[in-house]
Amino acid sequence: MKNLNRRNFIKKSSLTATSLYTAINLACSEENEKTSSGGKYMGDYAAPKLETVRIAVIGVGARGSGHIKQFAAIEGTEIVAIADLYEDLVDESVRSCLQIDGKRHQNISRYFGDENLWKKMLVDVKPDAVIIATNWNNHAKMSIESMKNGAHAFVEVPIAVTVNEMWEIVNTSERTQKHCMMMENVNYGREELLYLNLCRKGIIGDLLHAEAAYIHELRFQMEEQERGTGSWRTHHYAKRNGNLYPTHGLGPVAQYMNLSRGEDQFNTIVSFSTPAIGRKLYAQKNYAKGHKWNNLDYKGGDLNTSIIKTNLGRTIMVQWDETSPRPYSRLNLIQGTKGTLAGYPTRVALEGGVPGANKDHHTWAQGDQLETLYAKYEHPLFKRIGNLREKNHVGDHGGMDFIMRYRIIECLREWMPLDQNVYEGCFWSAVSPLSEVSVAQGGMPQKFPDFTRGAWSKTNPLEIVS
Repeated sequence: MKNLNRRNFIKKSSLTATSLYTAINLACSEENEKTSSGGKYMGDYAAPKLETVRIAVIGVGARGSGHIKQFAAIEGTEIVAIADLYEDLVDESVRSCLQIDGKRHQNISRYFGDENLWKKMLVDVKPDAVIIATNWNNHAKMSIESMKNGAHAFVEVPIAVTVNEMWEIVNTSERTQKHCMMMENVNYGREELLYLNLCRKGIIGDLLHAEAAYIHELRFQMEEQERGTGSWRTHHYAKRNGNLYPTHGLGPVAQYMNLSRGEDQFNTIVSFSTPAIGRKLYAQKNYAKGHKWNNLDYKGGDLNTSIIKTNLGRTIMVQWDETSPRPYSRLNLIQGTKGTLAGYPTRVALEGGVPGANKDHHTWAQGDQLETLYAKYEHPLFKRIGNLREKNHVGDHGGMDFIMRYRIIECLREWMPLDQNVYEGCFWSAVSPLSEVSVAQGGMPQKFPDFTRGAWSKTNPLEIVS
């Protein structure tokens, strides 16, 4: 696409909106891959150590309130500022911090009311780290501004909504030498950490295939119409047709496979969606005819299935469904030449059988049958930080949240690379915009941009840290 600028392309082409979006974004992505950011690669970067991590939080609703309570409980932190649209949420979070440790968190600046006051907070307070738990559309701009103002950015999933935003995050991180980590908490689940350890030790042989998902019926969020997740997330479901929330399932299996970390890399994705029926029927059943939820044109399919092909030819199935009446699942399956690990429930099949459980791979070992496996291969990080979690009586989602937050602070205080780098957050999140384009084009393959510009091949795999 030589000599193609955006204005002339729009003027001269008769492409559909989707095709136009595709062409422009691919052109921008290709240009970014060829052009240096002017900074340094962040794959194995360890930031200068911080004795005390001064933390500001933007967004203290459902997810943000959990962040602030647990970060406040971790040694070596000081909560210095809180920003939210709503004064009551800010006040509640301040009280929580004071109850946890009134000495460490006694000087908390409060920002509320205006949607842009978070920018003033960054300038006034100059925090070391910013926790971002807001509307998806805000993630990129808040992360970028945080880094530009000298803070590491830790952002809820997804890291951004568009590929161009992801490139801007990467370029800003490299230029400022500030971390931008998407806080994928599921990578710290007990099962996920166990499977990471088993894969690293070669227990299931050479890795071939993975299955990941976010199957979680969340139609009840439509009750949150003025405040809360549903007030803005419902519009994404209506307007976008693709795999909108892939990272909880994809993050762990990507690290099992060492994707973007020396061994293998994301290559292409194809994506298909079912008809968009469930949300519309739910709205018709539960709300008056003239209600705003009945005035939406629901375009997003109830279930999306995407298939990723890696450079080595491995495959990953990623499914997303927040509409259908079915039990929760992230699948969490990883298949190798010597066996398979799967989730929901946690179960293992190994060639030659699982010690203490069975003698072959034709039946799953699960439940109490896995005690021997856990005793031998329990991830040392879960054992160490899990004990701290229980001691401090904190933990969401089976303890994964606390382990993630503890590791963030530990890495910042001990001059260590983060467990998840900025590129991983972008690769995992890129599934969404790429899947939307693939669906719109009838399942045509889409090429992943290389956010590392080739440096992934020299990036160290995630260690089994103790």
